[in-house]
Amino acid sequence: MRDLGGLWSDLTDLVLPAGCAGCGAGAVRLRQGFCPGCVRELESLRPAPARPDPAPPGLPPCVALGPYGGALREGLLAYKERGRHGLARPLGALLAEVVAVAAGPPGPVALVAVPDTAAAARARYGDHLDRLVRPAAARLRAAGWPVRVLRPLRALPRPDSVALDSAGRAAAAGEAFRLRRPPTGHRPGERVVLLDDIVTTGATLAAVSRMLHRAGMTPKAAAVLAATQKRHRR
Repeated sequence: MRDLGGLWSDLTDLVLPAGCAGCGAGAVRLRQGFCPGCVRELESLRPAPARPDPAPPGLPPCVALGPYGGALREGLLAYKERGRHGLARPLGALLAEVVAVAAGPPGPVALVAVPDTAAAARARYGDHLDRLVRPAAARLRAAGWPVRVLRPLRALPRPDSVALDSAGRAAAAGEAFRLRRPPTGHRPGERVVLLDDIVTTGATLAAVSRMLHRAGMTPKAAAVLAATQKRHRR
């Protein structure tokens, strides 16, 4: 793998007492938090289109690194919920690969991450997506992409989406964000790419996209690390 150069070759091998973020194996040599088996699993993933069914109005074309499962799922949970902030570097590098596919040919790109609420940021000791954007942007710049990181939105308090159905997620997402004053604009010819860690119903990305469109910053695409797979009842 990969279009932006060797993803894991420039990451230091470490032995960490917390164990592998992907499978939990302990007392093994880790590469930025993942054991060799989980590194191979992550390396085998390829960014591909991912679209919820049904897709909410305003959802831009979405590209995901892979399904929400295996080492990718466990790594995201370890990063977001278990305080493994050191995983921001490898996960951010993976996110850069998704951006490269979502944006199309190399060129000026503006990255806009879905912001955390203040409560979520406090609980996670910082905005978890903002930590991912920095290494993602750095990796793209190192590959020759002109990249800016924009923060035109702020998140408002909202209910936990885990307890909501699709309609509830859409309603909550529509009231979840506000544009900063004045909003940060993008430059002519610069492609706007939305970033999130996981796409489920697409309600959040669609709401953000609609808001940016009204501000004159229509996103070209959305890039995420994982896409949940809809389960059908038997």
